[in-house]
Amino acid sequence: MPFLELLLLAFSMAMDAFAVCLASGSLPQTQGARPTFRLSFHFGLFQFIMPVLGWMAGTRIAPVTKNYDHWVVFGLLGFIGCRMIYSALNGEENHSTDPSRGLTLVLLSIAVSIDALAVGMSLGLLGIFVWYPAIFIGVVTGVLSLVGLRLGSRLGSRFGKSVEIIGGLVLIAIGAQIVISSLL
Repeated sequence: MPFLELLLLAFSMAMDAFAVCLASGSLPQTQGARPTFRLSFHFGLFQFIMPVLGWMAGTRIAPVTKNYDHWVVFGLLGFIGCRMIYSALNGEENHSTDPSRGLTLVLLSIAVSIDALAVGMSLGLLGIFVWYPAIFIGVVTGVLSLVGLRLGSRLGSRFGKSVEIIGGLVLIAIGAQIVISSLL
């Protein structure tokens, strides 16, 4: 696979993670080195793992998941986005909405990398060895996630709760966009 194609693929795969990190970076729970590392590392890791799993699964799983995977992603992103909006409107700052911990971190990681599963299946069908593209996609996603978190942190400290509300709306919009593109 030519480098330019791989670079474009990696950036397109990382955009969901970047947008989620931009929204999450505004939250007080994601401030600091540990939450920043957890989010960027897990998003990069899952973006690496999903193409490999897709490549291994090949065409056996694609027909089974293609009918509902977009709804699962929409549900996950919508749920987390609604919780962010609710928290911002009610002035709540509890750790249950921390996107850098526990089940929320895993669900977000899966949600932003589910499209990489399809990319891995496509690479397998094209006969392209998956390891180099998967590593490259994972590293680019990790770096862009870090940038998104830093930028979101600056915006969050400047604009406060309104950024958290916008972040929740962005997550819901990403989920809706995935559903719409899957249905069309």
